[in-house]
Amino acid sequence: MHYDLPLAQARVYRPDLAVPDDLEEFWAATLERTGGAPPVLTRVDSGLVTIETYDVTLAGFDGDPVRAWLHLPAAPLRRGPMPGVVQLQGYNGGRGLAHEHVLWASAGYAHLVVDTRGQGSGWTTGATGDPAGSGPAQPGFLTRGIEDPETYYYRRVYADAVAALEVLRAHDLVDPSRVAVAGGSQGGGISTSVAALAPSSVAAVLPDVPFLCDFRRATAVAQSEPYLELVRYLAAHRDRVEQTFATLSYFDAAVLGRLATAPALWSVALMDATCPPSTVFAAYNSYGGPKEIEVYEFNDHEGGAAHHQQRQLAWLAATL
Repeated sequence: MHYDLPLAQARVYRPDLAVPDDLEEFWAATLERTGGAPPVLTRVDSGLVTIETYDVTLAGFDGDPVRAWLHLPAAPLRRGPMPGVVQLQGYNGGRGLAHEHVLWASAGYAHLVVDTRGQGSGWTTGATGDPAGSGPAQPGFLTRGIEDPETYYYRRVYADAVAALEVLRAHDLVDPSRVAVAGGSQGGGISTSVAALAPSSVAAVLPDVPFLCDFRRATAVAQSEPYLELVRYLAAHRDRVEQTFATLSYFDAAVLGRLATAPALWSVALMDATCPPSTVFAAYNSYGGPKEIEVYEFNDHEGGAAHHQQRQLAWLAATL
């Protein structure tokens, strides 16, 4: 059902979100701790004859190893330096098996499918751990290390994603001026934030039904997990409400997205019980680059699914 703001109100919803005074300094210092050793690429047999696949290990935040698949169109199908897509995963998903995520490579892009550290035991598998610990937290990832921005889980995740972007841009077969970031739900929030944190490196953004936007409203109105992790955490830690939202302000895609400049194609679903549509519009309306949004009036968190992929394929080909 439509439980959130009516579409006409959502389209103009611009909450007055707190912006930390040291937001840009915090992220500059964070990204200085990212990378290190050059990536290691190992050719694997995925069973697909039109795509070459490489098992990638790259250096993320503090040099921690992050795993990914690099899919390339097979050599006879390649034409000059290729555009690229960095694909970031939904909540508790991972890079999966070598043949699972190959849409963008099939369309002629160099396609880097990146793990989210510590995740990948939900709807698909991952291969990247998270060496950092955290204080007491709700089951899941959303409250790990939330006592302070320096220790918050998504600090490491966002930094890993920026490192992955630079790895793809540096590949010999890739045109570094034509690399996009993409993802749904959690991947949509991370993609938006990466576009803000590395604006000169991102040529286009594809955030679908994004998570990690307008945390305070999401916590108040979301109908299902993972935002309910925050609800339970705050119900137990009644004295940490303002501290918690102060930490989250450094990672809110509706705050960071103001710094992005790349063109973006968004999607939102008006019956989305996981990522409330008003929170998607909060991020969309504050986004700093050229933008379009597709609205799926009768869909839940699946959003536009294959229909939206058709739209993305045409849009990204025209944009890059």
